Amino acid sequence: MEKERTILERLERIDGLRRDDAPAEILLDEVRALLSDAEDWVREEHVPSRTADAVERAAEALAAGEGVLAFPRA
Repeated sequence: MEKERTILERLERIDGLRRDDAPAEILLDEVRALLSDAEDWVREEHVPSRTADAVERAAEALAAGEGVLAFPRA
């Protein structure tokens, strides 16, 4: 349960940074850390294969520098 809590806290931190119009570099660092946390979680816990696939695709996209990370405004 600790990994899930860490992931949720990081998502909240990213959302707060987005609301505060933080620089893209800071947001990207947090997204990278979130992805690392998610990869750890997938390795350590039994998670649905769709979740593991999504984490893997996100890691590949981030590594390839594909697209722009967009955070919809509320």
